[in-house]
Amino acid sequence: MHDKPIGASLYVPATHKHLPGIANGERMASLRSVIFCTEDAVAERELEFALACLADTLETMHPDARLDRFVRVRNAEVLKRVLAMNGAGKLTGFVIPKATRDNLDDYLGPLADTRHLLMPTLETAEVFDPAEMRAMRLRLAAPDVAHRILALRIGGNDLLALLGLRRSRDMTIYQSPLGPVIASLVTTFRPHGFRLTSPVFEHLDCPALLAQEVQQDIAYGMVGKTAIHPSQIELIEQHFRVQPTEVAMAQRILERDAPAVFRMDDSMCEVATHRNWANAVIARARHFGTHVATAGLAAEVPGAAQLP
Repeated sequence: MHDKPIGASLYVPATHKHLPGIANGERMASLRSVIFCTEDAVAERELEFALACLADTLETMHPDARLDRFVRVRNAEVLKRVLAMNGAGKLTGFVIPKATRDNLDDYLGPLADTRHLLMPTLETAEVFDPAEMRAMRLRLAAPDVAHRILALRIGGNDLLALLGLRRSRDMTIYQSPLGPVIASLVTTFRPHGFRLTSPVFEHLDCPALLAQEVQQDIAYGMVGKTAIHPSQIELIEQHFRVQPTEVAMAQRILERDAPAVFRMDDSMCEVATHRNWANAVIARARHFGTHVATAGLAAEVPGAAQLP
């Protein structure tokens, strides 16, 4: 399992006309990671064209681009075809669609001799079965798998489709029937070291609702969210930035001489129970920055507060 920061990942069909420029970080300066899709975003009749576009892109893709690049494969056979393409080694990893403990080995086999990371997507009926998710966790924790897992993606649209529903324009995903499901996934996977990313937000003209949802994502411990349009990237990323007061509190909690319990900004801080939170806050601040630069906080947050 990895602790690489994720934040906003842009979801791009592999048929996109600007695929090479996106892959090389030439079109969107703020993009940290991108997912090239050969699954739901590509019609069956376009699959061969999508794979041809992807092959051309991998061939010309810079190996040292600053952004992480993933491919959401359509199935295990498509994974094999992508791995056989020149330049596949430049990819950070793959997104496994509709991952279950029964099909996981179909994807792991072809990856045996690679160093690619994986983001399995939880988006099948098994997600509604807590016992099945516990079994999935055990499989993912096995030595041959755990070192590859960057995060688990929650496939909100597919899960809603199984219920005959679609995401509302008036409420966040947490106010839908998936709210308790997401909470269950958090309590099933997070205590065992697995990180989760939240479902896509499909309504481009509801930025205030998206902002509210990202705040809830973070409250639930999500480490990233997939953007379906470049306009969503900055909005998502800005909510992963940390308030300077949180950074100061986290630093105090992590100090060697911090008292076991103390009061700060009218909140109780308890070192034993808040240490994990504090480490997560510092990691977020280092990667995403803080909302306002504040004197006295230490050094490495680009354009924001400084950390030690």
